[in-house]
This record gives sequence, structure tokens and C-alpha cells, in this order.
Amino acid sequence: MRQAPVARSTVEAEPGSQPPPGDDHAFFGQPRGLLTLSGLEVWERFSFLGMQAILVLYFADSVAHGGLGMAAGTAASVSAAYGTLVYLVSVAGGWLADRMLGSYRAVLWGGILIACGHYSMAVPTATMTWVGLGLISAGTGLLKPNVATMVGKLYRTDDDRRDAGFALYYMAINIGAFAGPLITGWLGDHKGWHWGFSAAAIGMTFGLIQYVMGRRHLAGRRHTAEFALTPEGMRRAVRLIVAGLLTVAVLAVLLAVGGWLTMGRFVDLLTLVSVIAPVVYFTVMFTSPRVTPEERGRLRPYVVLFLASTVFNFILFQAYSTMMLLAASNAETTILGFDFPASWYASALGAFEVGLAPVVAALWVRMGHSQPHASNKIAIGVVLGGLSFLLMVLPTSGHSSDDYLMSAWWIVGSYLLLGLGDVLLETSGMSATTKLAPVAFSSQTMSLWFLSLALANGIQAQTVKLYDDVSKPAYFGVNGAIAVAAGLAVMALAPWLRRTMHPVH
Repeated sequence: MRQAPVARSTVEAEPGSQPPPGDDHAFFGQPRGLLTLSGLEVWERFSFLGMQAILVLYFADSVAHGGLGMAAGTAASVSAAYGTLVYLVSVAGGWLADRMLGSYRAVLWGGILIACGHYSMAVPTATMTWVGLGLISAGTGLLKPNVATMVGKLYRTDDDRRDAGFALYYMAINIGAFAGPLITGWLGDHKGWHWGFSAAAIGMTFGLIQYVMGRRHLAGRRHTAEFALTPEGMRRAVRLIVAGLLTVAVLAVLLAVGGWLTMGRFVDLLTLVSVIAPVVYFTVMFTSPRVTPEERGRLRPYVVLFLASTVFNFILFQAYSTMMLLAASNAETTILGFDFPASWYASALGAFEVGLAPVVAALWVRMGHSQPHASNKIAIGVVLGGLSFLLMVLPTSGHSSDDYLMSAWWIVGSYLLLGLGDVLLETSGMSATTKLAPVAFSSQTMSLWFLSLALANGIQAQTVKLYDDVSKPAYFGVNGAIAVAAGLAVMALAPWLRRTMHPVH
């Protein structure tokens, strides 16, 4: 993050709003606050990805077995649309933190909404499933952009520990990503899908408890927003938000009752919004008088990083949709004589990221200023994501019917490539975002990074509809080739990116 936000919080610091001086190197050479925020993300990812690992399987399972009975392509599309909604709401989450709640309270209330959503999904009715998904979408939109921003506030712009700190933070995230599907997957397979959703609810509750208990170690934990609205502006904003939510709810009910707002049209609408939202948001930031010319210059290379993130995450999110469906129908669920639920494949992705993140963090610390530029790390990540899909062309080719079973190691190998790419891209992307953020849009710029995830899900919500209609080699081959080409294009732009992102390394 740029130094200005640090100075701002120092100037406006309230008593006790800064961490104790001894915190700076208290967590493996990193600030102690990193442990608190990482601990929150362990449980948030445990709940979110634990639920997502079984969500598409729940959608596709028959009604007789407790599922919703959707076709495979439809189940993947609806699951992707849910992901689109989650990250679209992050824009509102960033704005609310900057203007009304402050980062600490935005994260707290986001966690509470997420927990309530998972508890709702534990109720075995389709209606409560949709209610729960709505609450989780709202809560994640508040939590995700702001907790990442709070990590950025623990470091100065020129602190060489920054990328290593984000790598450790991402490793902690993936501890939850590893453990979540193990628990929810076993419960979903042996007890029922809603038992798995219950485990996600309990996990988020644990996360909230440790977040509140460790709050004194967080930087900039002001109770007021850093760019708070005036009292009159605050009242007006509250009135508009309430009126807007009520209007949308009433309109949605009327359209649904009238038969116009079908599930398919809702998915298409979310995809359209996911395309329009980043275009509008970039336009607002580029034209805002509160953004300096220097900051505006750093936003231009950020557009490239945004598009790279979109391509990679288009592949990554299919680890929880098409890859999960492929694993459930065409992959062995036995390794070394041990049988496991298909949803446990999702834990392999988290396990690889847990193992690889500290290696990558140690490498960046050892290399110091000689480490690759952030744009090259991101480009390599995109290429690895594409290769993970290209690998799946081999075991899915040459079959006369769809009743074959591939070795489990093909899925595991694909997730190894994807996990390494994820560690390289997401840690560097989040770190670069906090550095490139204009002062007046600090939390909202992180929201813009998450809009790349919304766009990735929005595109996925349309392409996965083809999963049932084209051959598996064609599906994975074309998508993988596009990702590899995108990564190579970012590498070709490296000289321009290094120049325009300076002094960001």
C-alpha cells in the first residue's frame, strides 16, 4: 500500500488504534496482526470453500437423495452465478468500509452475516438454501475486500516483507481451504448435504471469536470510516440503501411471480452486471478529481493485472464446478487403497497451496529486491492455470463413452499446477493492489480486484453451460489454451508494466 494511507492513520490515530510496538516482528518476522487476520481467513475459507466444494454436487444430486435435481451444466452455472454475486457485492463492501463503517466493523458485520447464512443453509429446505446464499453473498462482500486491505495496512510501501506477508496470509487462507472440504465433504457424503453446511456455520463462528479477541493487534482499527460521510450524508445514505434494497426485493418478487425472472435469466443478468461493473468502476476512478495524476498513471497497468486475474480465476473457480463434476462422474475416488468422497479433491488444491505458500514466501524474502516483478509472477500464475486445464485433455481423450474412470492422480496433478499458479497470482495481485491503490479509494480498489473474480465467475456462468454439450477434451483444451495465451501476453508487456508500476516491484 502507498505510504499515504499509513500516514493518514497515524495522523488520525485514536488512542489504542495502532498495534503495540513489539508486534512488528512477532509472527515469524511479520506483524502480529497478520496472525489475527490470517486466523479469521482460515475459518472464513473453511466455511466458504467447504460449502462450495459440495454446493455444485448438492445442486446436481437428485431430489430423492436430498439435492435439487439440476442438470450438471445448470448446476455449474448456478454455482458460478452465486460466486459472481459474492464478488459483485464486494464493491458495496469497500464503499461501506471507506465511508460508513470502517474496515474493522465492516469485517465484523460481514462475518456475522456469513455465519447466519451458513446456519440458514443448515435448514433442509430449498428456500433456506437460497436465503443462506444471499446472506453469505452480502457478508463476503463486506469481509473479503476489507480484511485484505487491513493486511496491507500492516506494512509500509517499501517493506520487502510485504509479498512474503501476503504469501503467509494466503497460506493461512488455504489451511481453511484444505480442511473445509474434508469436513463438509465427509458429512455431505455420509450424513447429508445440510450437515455439511452446518459444519461451515460452526467454522465461521470460530473465526469471528478469534477476530474479536485479537483486535488490539490490528493497524488502523478505527471505529469510524477513514473517509466518513458527514452526519447528514450518513443519514441520507442509510435512507437510500434501505429504500434501494426494499425496491429491489419487491421488484424481484413481482418479476419472479410473473414468470419473467427465471433462474436462467437471473444468471444472465449477473453476468451482464459483472461485465458492466468493472468498466464503470474504472471510469469513475480514472475521472475522479480525488485521484492524483501519479495515482492515475498507476491505474493503467492495473487494468492489465485485472484482466490477468480474470482469466486465471475463470480457470481456478472451475475447480469447484466442472472439475468437481468431472471428479464425481469420471475419476476414481481411491488412492493407495483409501476411499474418499469426490469433494475431497477440492482439499488437494488447498493442501498444495498450504505447502507451496511458505516456500514461495521464503523464496521472495531470500531474493529481496532481485525477485521477479509482480507482473511476471502474475503472468506465470496465469500460464500455470491454463496448463492445469490442458493436462486434463489427456485423460479425457480417446473414450467411446462417458462411463470411464481416470486415475485420481490426473485430478491431483491438475490441482498441483493450479495451486502453484494461485499462490503466485493471488498473493502478488493482492499485494500490488494495496500498493497501487489511490488514497481516496483504498478499500474500494481492493474491491476492484475482487470484481475481477466476479467477472471470472460471470464468464464461467455462461461457458459451463457448454459442459454437457461439447466433448471434455475440447472443453478443457480450449479454455486452457486461452489462459496460456493470456499469460504469455502479460509477459510480453512486462517492460511497460515495470515502467508504469514504478516504484511498485
